[in-house]
Amino acid sequence: QVQLVESGGGLVQAGGSLRLSCAASGRTFSSYPMGWFRQAPGKEREFVAAIRQWSGSIIYYADSVKGRFTISRANAKNTVYLQMNSLKPEHTAVYYCAARSNVVVTASANAYNYWGQGTQVTVSS
Repeated sequence: QVQLVESGGGLVQAGGSLRLSCAASGRTFSSYPMGWFRQAPGKEREFVAAIRQWSGSIIYYADSVKGRFTISRANAKNTVYLQMNSLKPEHTAVYYCAARSNVVVTASANAYNYWGQGTQVTVSS
């Protein structure tokens, strides 16, 4: 069982930056592929970024965030991060981190077994 707690969301002006953190419980964090997803009001949850377990040598991004967002992990701290730069109002959403018990990293939300409660990101124009 893995418990995930996101933090770092908030209100930021367009063009600003935020770094989201997701702290995981358990001693096997490093063995889980991790993902970030978001859900805007009235929209379905969508993929943002994912990182392979262990060294994080494989990373996927949604096309909409490439070059703007960076996912990383610190296994010693049981934490995965999402650095978000040059934010726009359309990035406003609740951001969720997720962990997958299977070894294959994927962008599919249905493949993730554990989810955090989410952190609100609001970008004002």
